[in-house]
Amino acid sequence: MTDNILKKLNNILNILKLFPEGANSEEIKKSLDQSVSSRSLQRYLKILLKQKKISSEGKARARKYKLTVSDITMQSKGSILILSKEAQKIQSKVTKPIQKRVNASYYQKFLESYKSNTTFYLSKFLRNKLFEMGKSPDGKYPAGTYAKQIFHRLLIDLSWNSSRLEGNTYSLLETERLLDLGIVSEGKDAKDAQMILNHKAAIEFLVESANEIEINRYIITNLHALLSDNLLVDRACGSLRSIPVKIGKSSYTPLSIPQLISENFEKLLNKANAIKDPFEQAFFLMVHLPYLQPFEDVNKRTSRLAANIPLIKNNLCPLSFIDVDEKDYINGLLGIYEQNRFELLRDIFVWAYERSCFLYSTARNVLGEPDIFRMKYRDSIVEVISQIVKTGMNKSQAILLIQRKAKKLMPSKKDSSRFIEIVERELQSLHEGSIARYRLRLSEYEKWKKKWK
Repeated sequence: MTDNILKKLNNILNILKLFPEGANSEEIKKSLDQSVSSRSLQRYLKILLKQKKISSEGKARARKYKLTVSDITMQSKGSILILSKEAQKIQSKVTKPIQKRVNASYYQKFLESYKSNTTFYLSKFLRNKLFEMGKSPDGKYPAGTYAKQIFHRLLIDLSWNSSRLEGNTYSLLETERLLDLGIVSEGKDAKDAQMILNHKAAIEFLVESANEIEINRYIITNLHALLSDNLLVDRACGSLRSIPVKIGKSSYTPLSIPQLISENFEKLLNKANAIKDPFEQAFFLMVHLPYLQPFEDVNKRTSRLAANIPLIKNNLCPLSFIDVDEKDYINGLLGIYEQNRFELLRDIFVWAYERSCFLYSTARNVLGEPDIFRMKYRDSIVEVISQIVKTGMNKSQAILLIQRKAKKLMPSKKDSSRFIEIVERELQSLHEGSIARYRLRLSEYEKWKKKWK
């Protein structure tokens, strides 16, 4: 079997990864190179069927092909992330005790071997799918229009989720209160509030600069300076590091020679800026900025916001990292650090983007499955929201009640955090057209709304 045929077979398998319910030959053909004839496609499908890589059902044009159960690689159902086989292998390696993981250092060829617009971490079909999910529902508008339309929501969501991935202890409502009213939560580390406020400044910078923003040294260093303000010493804010750094709980050692850090930083930015596809560009930055570790700290935060530059610039749905589990995200980065494998982080990136699109109502048709967790605790969610509104609680009082309820109900910290987030999001989006779901009268809602500060 020739390399060309093997490549075609792999392309078909990659396409079927995105059709968990199966795809017919026409759907597959549309996603393949136009050079593939219908006759050739049928031949390839027969080979895959014989290899038991795929199965089929139906007849003639209604016949659908799908991956066999063992070859299903990635799909998302509601809030559940299902990892690909490649990603599972990476995860199994990076979750081993650190003494059993091979020591790794910065591998320069990982960056050098990437050829912009020739090398792709995201398949063509996957890039097209993300574009269809994330494109503006209102057609073509100037850069940043989409982000400006949802700016307040994006500011809170991205500030909170990106900070949460760094271990920040603020809840969603506490973040909203801090950003809207400047109220710092009692008993919290001052660094947590500073981190969130820095995100606000950085997001404002990106959205306000949407028309002229590019992936270059000026933008990335200034983005870092905003995110690290008052968290690092002044000399380190926006400056490339001149000292060695270590990655906690990882066997990876980043570059330590300042000249090489600077040279690779320039190569990284040049390659990133040359990438034409916004999703490939976004993911490239999420991979290579943390891998290089160009700054003393705040590299991951910088990469997450930098990943939004091509999305904001191209008027696409931003990536707010909703529901991304901190451990999954770290494991994805460990795959990059220790193995130069991107598949785990890719699965998380794609799933996170689907969740963001769902949140901002641009691709509701993509995620039709109900959220099982939300269904399980629906009565408790309704009970808490109803109590908050009927008793006229303000945000401070509501935060305490939600946290107490979550602690009482939830068997684990992860479930507790999820419950708190769902209740807080529903409170954020509560309006007079949805109050019946919470057994509320209009007069109760209107009275409460005046106190919701």
